[in-house]
Amino acid sequence: MSSSVQLRGIDKFYPSGRGASSQVLFDVSFEAPSGEFVVLLGPSGCGKSTSLRLIAGLEAAQTGQILIDGQVVNDVPAAQRKLAMVFQNYALFPHLSIAENIMFGLKVRRVDKHERRQRLAHTAELLELTPYLDRKPAQLSGGQRQRVALGRALVSGASLILMDEPLSNLDAKLRQQMRVDLRQLQRDLGLTVIYVTHDQVEAMTMADRVVVMREGRVDQIDHPRTLFQRPARASVARFIGSPPMNLLPARVADGAVVSTSGEIRVTVPPGVDTLPSDVLLGVRPEDLTLDTGDQLVETTLTNVELLGADQLARFDIGGSNPLIARLHANLPVEDGARYRVGFRLKDLHLFDADTGERISAWDVATGAVTPANHQLSKG
Repeated sequence: MSSSVQLRGIDKFYPSGRGASSQVLFDVSFEAPSGEFVVLLGPSGCGKSTSLRLIAGLEAAQTGQILIDGQVVNDVPAAQRKLAMVFQNYALFPHLSIAENIMFGLKVRRVDKHERRQRLAHTAELLELTPYLDRKPAQLSGGQRQRVALGRALVSGASLILMDEPLSNLDAKLRQQMRVDLRQLQRDLGLTVIYVTHDQVEAMTMADRVVVMREGRVDQIDHPRTLFQRPARASVARFIGSPPMNLLPARVADGAVVSTSGEIRVTVPPGVDTLPSDVLLGVRPEDLTLDTGDQLVETTLTNVELLGADQLARFDIGGSNPLIARLHANLPVEDGARYRVGFRLKDLHLFDADTGERISAWDVATGAVTPANHQLSKG
């Protein structure tokens, strides 16, 4: 049975000199249910690694509770929390063999020699490291060294594994393969994994649920697909997606949402009773088309970026914010030419410009969701 983790109302402060302190986590709460792969996602400095270190027991929170398997562990030493951690830099001993690196923790805990060998053999076979057990870390590739670090975590027998950007030192092709391998291993062994990354591709491809963090706070907790399709806040919409969602400042007047450039005007659908006067009108680049849609906007193509199968087309609509569309690479477009860019009403997202909060009533009224499932999962 794998472990579960909960953080409840965590605040974290660091001393900043002369008796003052700087707060880095603000009321952070999230859960990693047993057997789930949970990713903490956000830019550098958002508090995701600090949250991981608090779970590991490497740092202490000033307020709030950390629970593992329903038990509060705030005062439990790191060595007694029955978890394992995989770091970004692998943290392997260069003078020890691969076998000795993997078994190091077991030896320190005085696990029986016969049991150590059994666990080593099983873990090495699982991670395809058996031929390399007599080698030193310097003789292995980056991907192999990462598997050694993972093996050291698995051999401990812990069902809760914490990972702090473990793939960031690998090249793109190897990182892609390791994502697949890690996810499959987690499922096969039924592990609970809490994984820290700033790479949204890792989060979207690996996670059962993603905790999006920003400036020490939780912005949204959801399934990757929900994060992409229905971000709870404008900040999440700006972060998720490559490129992220187009967000255009707009005003609500005379029964319509009108972009500040005046090029986009959308009639407020029946069922939306009240809207703030200032909003952000959002549409994904993937949801923009040429010459089709509920609404067409006259634009000028300013430049195109070819990505292989796709191309990113940047359209000028008269304001300071362009419209970026992801189009098929075979679609012929020319810089400087005029195009009608279209979208479906149900693909539009609306956010309060002041609070950044998603306006859920808009989703129901436009048919993006049904009334039965319009609730958002928020942090």
